[in-house]
Amino acid sequence: MRNIIEPTSDHIETAQPGEGWINPDFDPDLLPARRQKGRGAVSNIDGRFERHIHQAVDDGWMNSLIEDQDAPRIRTTLGIDGARSVITRNQSPDVPFDRSINPYRGCEHGCIYCFARPTHAYLGLSPGLDFETKLFWKPDAPTLLRKQLAVKSYMPAPIVIGTSTDPYQPVDREKQLTRSIIRVLSDCQHPFSLITKGALVTRDIDLIAPMAAKNRASVAISVTSLDHRLSNLLEPRASAPHRRLDAIRKLADAGIPVTVLCAPIIPGLNDMEIENLVAAVHDAGATSVSHIVVRLPLEIADLFEEWLAAHYPDRKAKVMSLIRQMRDGERYQSEFGTRMRGTGPIADLIARRFDAARKKHGMTGRSLNLDCSGFVRPSANGQMSLF
Repeated sequence: MRNIIEPTSDHIETAQPGEGWINPDFDPDLLPARRQKGRGAVSNIDGRFERHIHQAVDDGWMNSLIEDQDAPRIRTTLGIDGARSVITRNQSPDVPFDRSINPYRGCEHGCIYCFARPTHAYLGLSPGLDFETKLFWKPDAPTLLRKQLAVKSYMPAPIVIGTSTDPYQPVDREKQLTRSIIRVLSDCQHPFSLITKGALVTRDIDLIAPMAAKNRASVAISVTSLDHRLSNLLEPRASAPHRRLDAIRKLADAGIPVTVLCAPIIPGLNDMEIENLVAAVHDAGATSVSHIVVRLPLEIADLFEEWLAAHYPDRKAKVMSLIRQMRDGERYQSEFGTRMRGTGPIADLIARRFDAARKKHGMTGRSLNLDCSGFVRPSANGQMSLF
């Protein structure tokens, strides 16, 4: 049951905690969300923990007043994340690592499908536009990392940088936080791998290459599509496809092993590119490739449907039908083992096509077999241990 508080164009409606966002398709009086150039999400839906849901309703005046106006631009802001530790642990059987570092919370790349979007709800912010405009960085991350590595009980294993949000998003050009983290790991000869869709990664080749030469570093580049228009809509502030391919070439030429994550594969949008994607990244110098089908947990499902309605209204029903066919009729399944691959004939066909393309080009699947034997534990005061 919905209770409208006051009759204005910005109605506030109550909902039970955790009830979530109400899809505008269910109410013809709701004003349609207005897409913004350079942003992925179309709206700023309320997070699942909020007690109230804010929705704009057409009272007969507003739609005619705004239809010829551009949506107001939202500036990107950067706050400080005061985290007390920087290494995050996981026990997921779906990934080949158990620890990671994310220098930033939120991501200006604005990928509409990003599975990290729901984490902004923990901050009382929207997983929509807030996630890509209200960012937080961890200025103490290098110091915290050194302290964690200095603990005598710490045992080294590959650390993956950028598992949730991109370490090479635009803000890192100025902050260079990712470079500072890599420098600490390099000083300690600690193995690491980077995941990014930012061509900015080539800036740090001078630090990554020497570690890669000892089998202590690798890079994973995410390539979703070779179609510039689709990529620009899906990932509006990420590097263009041709720049990612160029980054793969530069990394490979420097002797750095590069794997490509074709993620996500969205049936009805980019699945027709599978063979061309694998061929292109192989020609650029990648040695391995893997894929993940689109994941729509929590608020992302509504955000993604809203994005489809704004950019591909003619494909929306088909795309969502295909996604549901990979999820036993649901928009998402969270179970380990299936959440990244899906189930059913469509998911199986996607996997077989990737296997065939990988075999054709002599590529392997993703692995993280990095050498941990050279780890040099730093002392608590920041110096390298001599013993």
